[in-house]
Amino acid sequence: MAHDALDAGPGKIAPAEAQLITGRVTRLSVMVALTLVIAKLAAWIASGSVAMLASLADSGLDLVASLTTFFAVRYAASPADKEHRYGHGKAEALASLLQALLVALSAGYLIHESWNRFQNPQPIEAGPLALGVMGLSIVMTLGLVYMQTRAVKQTGSLAVSGDRAHYFADLGSNVVIISGLVLALAGWERADPIMGFIVVLWLFWTAFEVGRDAIGSLMDHELPDEEREQILALAGDDDRVLGVHNLRTRASGPFIHIQMHMELDPDLTLTQAHAILVAAEARVMMAYPAADVLIHPDPKGRAAPHGNAYFDEEDPASAGPADEPA
Repeated sequence: MAHDALDAGPGKIAPAEAQLITGRVTRLSVMVALTLVIAKLAAWIASGSVAMLASLADSGLDLVASLTTFFAVRYAASPADKEHRYGHGKAEALASLLQALLVALSAGYLIHESWNRFQNPQPIEAGPLALGVMGLSIVMTLGLVYMQTRAVKQTGSLAVSGDRAHYFADLGSNVVIISGLVLALAGWERADPIMGFIVVLWLFWTAFEVGRDAIGSLMDHELPDEEREQILALAGDDDRVLGVHNLRTRASGPFIHIQMHMELDPDLTLTQAHAILVAAEARVMMAYPAADVLIHPDPKGRAAPHGNAYFDEEDPASAGPADEPA
């Protein structure tokens, strides 16, 4: 999913504060999902609506996803240890990928159910009850999505963003299901399974979006260009910094990892160069308190090629050790 704004994203607030925000909103998500599962189960038993079954299945998966997110954000925010020196932030991406798989599987099952009901239409019973449950679902989901949106803007949590995607899908599917119930009660029985098919399409699209973002994080996709430009500007905001290059960034749950090379006066002492690097790290971490910053100093005009050119953003096609000029 697209980033909401430049001020949104991982690394922008301290890990403890991010965990507090995501912990609160994930608890709310579990409570809302559990309430809706109970209400929709009762409405489906009373009405027999396949569209209501679709919504019940969606809410059931939302409950599983919300529980997964509940635990994932806590694990992702835990400190690094000797087995995971980069922390545990990828747990959020794994949780989002699981959400995408569950939604896709549910959509496949609901295709079967909707097709059976389309071939053998049945009257809808207890329509007013089903409509009441869907109205309750819309109200509760709107409130939850509002809180999740605030949390994503503050923390950039991929897991919460994936959970929010489920509930955005719920909002659309609930409107579609209400339309199907109204049409079915008016005498068009096949409207119910047709609306069920529409819910399936919505679920597949949701699974695609959530899975795409999760895979992007697991593949260490770079931060957006605006973020990279801001990092470069912060790092270079010192007359003693003569250039910054080979910036690498990646997000990992509530954290971001930043690496760069910084060009300095070759006549500086090691102590002077170190002080400049520490000051640059401090500037970056003022804007990104949850960032892990690593800066390598290069003497301006005298730096010999080093490292592996395969990971050099200026010439990524040149693989192999960089001990010889490309």
